[in-house]
Amino acid sequence: MFDDISLFVRIVENRSLSAAGQDLNLPAATVSRRLQKLEEKLGCQLVHRSARKFNLTAEGEVYYQAYADLVQQFEATSRNLSADVHQLNGKLTVLAPTNASVGILQPMWSEFIRLYPEIQLNLFLSNQTKDIHQGQVDMALRIGPQEDSQLFQRKLGSVATILVASPDYLARKGEPDDLDIFHEHRILLVNTMPLWRLQYCPEGFVNKNRWEEMRPRATTVIDDIALARQLARDGHGIVLLPVSEIETELSEGTLARVLPEWQGAPREIFAVWPTGRLLSTRAKCLRDFMQDFIARNPILQGEIPPR
Repeated sequence: MFDDISLFVRIVENRSLSAAGQDLNLPAATVSRRLQKLEEKLGCQLVHRSARKFNLTAEGEVYYQAYADLVQQFEATSRNLSADVHQLNGKLTVLAPTNASVGILQPMWSEFIRLYPEIQLNLFLSNQTKDIHQGQVDMALRIGPQEDSQLFQRKLGSVATILVASPDYLARKGEPDDLDIFHEHRILLVNTMPLWRLQYCPEGFVNKNRWEEMRPRATTVIDDIALARQLARDGHGIVLLPVSEIETELSEGTLARVLPEWQGAPREIFAVWPTGRLLSTRAKCLRDFMQDFIARNPILQGEIPPR
């Protein structure tokens, strides 16, 4: 019914049924039919039909005064929303994990800001999973698929996880040659990965049918990957970490792989956004930009640097 009310207001503003039809690109017969339909719903005549003169009935005048401002406000809001959704400027609010964002993904954020200076990127970093439904969040970068049915999600990449320790620790404690002797070693455990799900991959060959799950007895539990990496570098034990967080340490030799024929479960990277919110051109631009950046980085596509 709102469309018919809007049409009636346009008829009054144009002082003609035919002029309103031309304004809305509607046939005159359609305009007349919809006006008649509205009058039938209201049970009164709104416009005096005359070829020479346009006049509202008393009821039509009351109806116009009641709805004209509302229709104009609605149309103005719709125009502004459409412009905001389709422009590459304005505010864009994004949630992302801290460690990856200040590490391997830092060049991605820097490049996006350089290429799109008119977009005001409000980037909120946290190692905790914040609720994307609270506040005006446009998009989030998340590790692992999301179970929330109210989120759209697109997989962007995947990061391998591997067991590492410092050469000094391995020289002191000896290198493990089997999973069964982990109880003889000091274990650093990141609390977001309490379960070690390890896959047998000799010489890089993935054996999909051979997985081992274990809850190692931790000597230290940490809730921050960056600190876990530093503690491993300092020789405090063996830890399971994403390759994206230890690429430099592996290349410099400050961390070495432990049981290299085993890999942890991959950490998949997703862009997620609320299902009930219109995705703006700004958000689509960032989503596609992140996908392209991540696709070009071998580490973010599951590659493990040669040891």
